[in-house]
Amino acid sequence: MVQFFVIHWIAESAWVRPYSWAGNNISDLGNAHCALQPDPEPRYICSPEHGLMNASFVALGVLFVVGAALTGGALWRGGRAATAARLLLAGAGVGFVLAGLAPADVNENQHVLGALFIMAAGNIGLVVAGFGLAEHEPAPLRWGTSLLGVAAITAFGLFLSHHYLGLGMGGMERAAALPLLLWVLTVGVRGLIRRAGRMYEAKPAGRLSRAG
Repeated sequence: MVQFFVIHWIAESAWVRPYSWAGNNISDLGNAHCALQPDPEPRYICSPEHGLMNASFVALGVLFVVGAALTGGALWRGGRAATAARLLLAGAGVGFVLAGLAPADVNENQHVLGALFIMAAGNIGLVVAGFGLAEHEPAPLRWGTSLLGVAAITAFGLFLSHHYLGLGMGGMERAAALPLLLWVLTVGVRGLIRRAGRMYEAKPAGRLSRAG
């Protein structure tokens, strides 16, 4: 997950014309050709590191699918909500792969399909995930996850209807896309911290048993 934000920064830094989080889509970083793009807002796109950005999209998507498959009981409770959430989040991963394999100026239809998987299936997955997280997860994380999904879906609707509320086209797209990534990053960091804590607690116990 961290690699996406690092490579995003590398790719945007390579632009001769300054890249704008408000005026440019995330996908602009992966466009293969330099050209004036008229829709949905006029802007000139020229991304020298488009190959690196598209590789990041694909890697991110693969990690999404693997994470949804392997987290299991460590993060999820049993039942339909958890199963549906994991499938929808894996669908978002497939969307990232599709978007990375098909830049918007190479295969627009496939790229748009990938974006729909990310911002529709992925954000619906966030809403459902709030009901499917394991009971040992704190209540604020569970209901906060669903609220984050609702906010992201709302932002996606505003983005599609060209209502940017002063954030710009790129800003509203990020309001629709980034909550999912930030949630996954938060859950992942929380899981690593919990695992490190369990390992730390187990070490003294192991020393005492050997001493006995």
